[in-house]
Amino acid sequence: MNHLMKLPEGCILAILSLTTPADVAKSSAVSKGFKSAAESDVVWERFLDDHGDEFIDSTCRLTIRATKKELFLSLCHSHILLDGGKLSFSLDRWSGNKCFMVAAKTLSIEWVDNPRHWEWTARPDSRFPEVAILKSARWLDIRGKIQLKMLSPKTNYAAYLVFKLMNNTYGIKTLNAVVRLMNQESENEAAKRATSVYIPSTSRFFPKDKVRSLNEKCANMRVDGWIEVQLGKFYNKGGDGDDDDGEIEARSMEIERLHDKSGLIVQGIEFRPQ
Repeated sequence: MNHLMKLPEGCILAILSLTTPADVAKSSAVSKGFKSAAESDVVWERFLDDHGDEFIDSTCRLTIRATKKELFLSLCHSHILLDGGKLSFSLDRWSGNKCFMVAAKTLSIEWVDNPRHWEWTARPDSRFPEVAILKSARWLDIRGKIQLKMLSPKTNYAAYLVFKLMNNTYGIKTLNAVVRLMNQESENEAAKRATSVYIPSTSRFFPKDKVRSLNEKCANMRVDGWIEVQLGKFYNKGGDGDDDDGEIEARSMEIERLHDKSGLIVQGIEFRPQ
């Protein structure tokens, strides 16, 4: 440790820029030299360049901020809207890897254009201009996809359905969920390995330790007040061949038990690093 403290600041900056945001935060407790380096724009600019510079250029760089660290942290605690409000982008605070949520307006939702079954409405608690509300349907099929090249390479991801439930929700207790690489597996093949996810009533949520002990994946309350349920996991190789040009699709469905369903409010599907 004494040898590290004797390193010139340039070396410390180079070392920290090759680590993760979490490592940089921890290093600030080592010494005054490390604390100074941990606040440097050089280090945090590297994280921004590695994990989302192409998205930040057109939006956040127009906002006056004191430091690159503040810009990075703002993207960890909030989000920016892309593609005309159809996609949101943020960063994972621990790794700096990219997070995206695909808006309901961009999802493929069965019968969403039929006003008998679905309606579009604005909600002040949604990050997107509109959300989709299930009025009445017997068949539920929701899909969202994203290009792998948009995600952080060599990273484990999970896909989540982000939703709320109306007070008069009924008919939605479980869904089948699956994630597939679209250029490697057909939707019929993927559907055969779909697993059940549990959608609790509006007043009941399992704690995370209880969720891990159940065979079914269970919905959890998010810090933003919405609910999420994991649809599946995948590894994004990134730059390792043809997979880099493919798309990943996350799907939630109930197409077997054809009873009436109502009250689901869909904000989007989020692709988030693990």
